[in-house]
Amino acid sequence: MDRRHALSKTAKIILYAAIVVAWTALDQYAKSLFAGMKPDGSVLAGPFAGLVDIRLVHNTGAAWGMFADNTIALGVFSIVVCVAIAAAFFATVRSSSVLQTVSLALITAGGVGNAIDRFSQGYVVDFIEFSFFDFPVFNIADIGVTCGFALLVISLITTWNKEGQN
Repeated sequence: MDRRHALSKTAKIILYAAIVVAWTALDQYAKSLFAGMKPDGSVLAGPFAGLVDIRLVHNTGAAWGMFADNTIALGVFSIVVCVAIAAAFFATVRSSSVLQTVSLALITAGGVGNAIDRFSQGYVVDFIEFSFFDFPVFNIADIGVTCGFALLVISLITTWNKEGQN
């Protein structure tokens, strides 16, 4: 049996759903630790290992302040993308690899986590900041989207390489 199909369709669906629920819950829990706090630009904790600070930011835009004050439009866009990703996953679940399943689940969870913030609070709660170079403050949902996208690229390259050898 091809290793990429080692899990059944049902197992992949359960894996996808479990990751979406768990990652979204982790993201929302982490953000809840900052409930009621006003962002004043100060570092709340850190640096940790000289790498990361905790700095609270209420982000009404996207990374680097792009599309500032368009939080509802960004929330709608996030939901549309999440629905499209979920539809793509369910349409291809039989042929998708475990790595593709994990990657799509992380991207979906990240989009859902930030959309929850946008619709419930009018902004996204960001709190992780690299202390060693200038980069936007981000959150657990953003990590899911970024890692999920990286894993998806790796999985697609691996698949293309295997198909090219056959």
